[in-house]
Amino acid sequence: MSSIFGEQLPKGTRVEYIGDVPIVEECPRDVKTLNGEPVLLFGKWSYEDVVIRDPGLRRYICLRPVVLPHTEGRYQKKRFGKARIPIVERLINLMMRPGRNAGKKHKAYNIVKRAFDLVYYKTGKNPLQVFIDAIINTAPREEVTRIIMGGIAYAVSVDVSPQRRLDLALRWIAEGARACSFNNPKPIEECLADELVAAAANDPKSYAVRKREELERIAAASR
Repeated sequence: MSSIFGEQLPKGTRVEYIGDVPIVEECPRDVKTLNGEPVLLFGKWSYEDVVIRDPGLRRYICLRPVVLPHTEGRYQKKRFGKARIPIVERLINLMMRPGRNAGKKHKAYNIVKRAFDLVYYKTGKNPLQVFIDAIINTAPREEVTRIIMGGIAYAVSVDVSPQRRLDLALRWIAEGARACSFNNPKPIEECLADELVAAAANDPKSYAVRKREELERIAAASR
């Protein structure tokens, strides 16, 4: 069991150092099948070569190899438990709400599975890497908060915590896919694939990229 500054970390935790700064990734990736073969997402996509280029998000993006991203709510009541949920399952959960897909996890699972296939056809890259790149490009670094002093309310720019950066990026990607498919013959899995590809390329056509730029622009004006 590894440790940092005397703190015990969970079994399987990976610790990488950038200079003297330890970067922790708590979800182990060295999971194999009984035959010693790597576990593939949806039976197709490898976790091994996926790189999280943002050190601040590395501890909160769980890339534990699973075939079926479904933890059955086992981390629901644990503090910061969502950091242990596979990142693909978090996207699936966000595709379930609101409205017509609410509670239909198998339907949301199929949407994400087909969207990953479309991402591969469009880019030729591992869709899991494209998804991680999309999260990193759409995670805001700065936002505003309201401060009330002496009966006067004003906005102040603040840094965003890593967990909230990840939450906002996932929310905006799911919102962009729903907004694209609403009142449109284009299926939602194709909209989700387009959103992931555009966000991974940092393209302004992406809904999530536009939301991040808008939030950071407002924060820059409130410094």
